[in-house]
Amino acid sequence: MEFFNPHLYDLANAELWVAIGLIAFFVIVAVAGVPKLVGGALDAKAAKIQAELDEAARLRAEAEALLAQIRQEKAEAEAQAAEMLKAAEADACRLEEESKVKLEEALARRQQLAERRIAQAEAQASAEVKAAAADLAARAAEQILTARLAGQKTDPLLDAAIAQLGPRLN
Repeated sequence: MEFFNPHLYDLANAELWVAIGLIAFFVIVAVAGVPKLVGGALDAKAAKIQAELDEAARLRAEAEALLAQIRQEKAEAEAQAAEMLKAAEADACRLEEESKVKLEEALARRQQLAERRIAQAEAQASAEVKAAAADLAARAAEQILTARLAGQKTDPLLDAAIAQLGPRLN
């Protein structure tokens, strides 16, 4: 125990003066308010750090909110794109069906037109054949009659045949 050493309290002792100077320094520092200044500076530094942490947390929250919003917009855009694709496919199918129906109708109209033209051509050909046959029969009958009449004046069989020929030609 050095505190009770009489040599320690001797005014010539340098250690005593160092101790007194140290105690005086601490008293002056305490009276001058250095601990308050240091505490205030530390508090200000802590407040600044806390403000920066709060700002970083706010920025992070904003970034997360923005990311969530972007993801939601992306999902909505993908859903809208899928819906547009589905609508386009439906329109394409509808247009394909309409085209098929229109094509079938056009083919049916062309077929009917062709059938009518064929029927008209057949009727015209048949009429021409009948007319040609009637003309040929009339000429043949005329020749036969001319040849027979040159030899005879009347032939009852020929008169009956000519009478039957008229209604058949019409």
